[in-house]
Amino acid sequence: TPKAVPLTCHGHSRPITHLSFSPVLDDDQYYLISACKDNNPMLRDGVTGDWIGTFIGHKGAVWQARLSADASLAATASADFSAKIWDSHTGECLHTLTHSHIVRAVAFPPQPRPQLVATGGFEKKLRIFDLSRSTSSSSASSSPTSPNGNASPPPAPSFEIGPGIHGGPIKSVIWSTDLNILITAADDKTIRWWDLRARSCAAKYELDGMVGTCELDASSSSPSLSVAAGKSAYFFSGTQPGQLIKKITTSKDIAAVALHAEQRKFVTGGVGDTWVRVYDFENGSELEVQKGHHGPIWTINFSPDGKMYATGSEDGTVKLWKFCSDPYGLWR
Repeated sequence: TPKAVPLTCHGHSRPITHLSFSPVLDDDQYYLISACKDNNPMLRDGVTGDWIGTFIGHKGAVWQARLSADASLAATASADFSAKIWDSHTGECLHTLTHSHIVRAVAFPPQPRPQLVATGGFEKKLRIFDLSRSTSSSSASSSPTSPNGNASPPPAPSFEIGPGIHGGPIKSVIWSTDLNILITAADDKTIRWWDLRARSCAAKYELDGMVGTCELDASSSSPSLSVAAGKSAYFFSGTQPGQLIKKITTSKDIAAVALHAEQRKFVTGGVGDTWVRVYDFENGSELEVQKGHHGPIWTINFSPDGKMYATGSEDGTVKLWKFCSDPYGLWR
């Protein structure tokens, strides 16, 4: 059977750093958000890749972007020393969370209209912000006084989990399906699972190389955490902190990995080439190579229904690749 041609999403002007899908919403719709070094994260229709809007306001590269479970909010982490929370319907910036260094990672708890957000980055701190205790809007944060002369509302308060533990910048933060567990991947080559109740590290795992991507596949019945580091793909239990299910080492440096649990396949992007590689999860053999990008692939994620996956590349494009045999979306 001929391979389906990927859909290419243009619009960004610099390398893509991160992609993330929303869950499937009530109307069978879902959404895709892209982070990019052009400072301007974009929201797209997840099925077609059609552009919906651009979030304008960051003054530095955006390293990570995620949508809330109901897709009502977007969170972005930026090199401008801030994370921002946005209304995904209007594009309005609702909160600017100021940091003392580059922010690399951001995560919402997996619940509708979340009131908390977690951040990580070059501060080497895992921080939780309480959005319910701030009414800071873009208008308030951009001017020191509001129109009636009162001081602007206080910024969202935050607290740190595990001070002094991370030995390097935090590259990714994942909020587990268990709301009390947060996962960090840091440049000290360590994945850590944090218990929010005890505010302490519940488990950790040391990787063989620098971490590329670290993402939770929550779409399947048994969620798993997929991590790319060095030449290996690591697959951890999504529910049991620190439990490694499988480690598969390839001949290539892996920058990004995503697992399709039902099909027992995983997809990688590499540092050294521009190709997507599809592997057999059971035996680690390479099944196929997909060509189309013109730069390394830094981020890969499956759609919430598992029918396709999205890749983001150094070449500034997002591509959508069909991963099912039946007609789907624009593939007829």
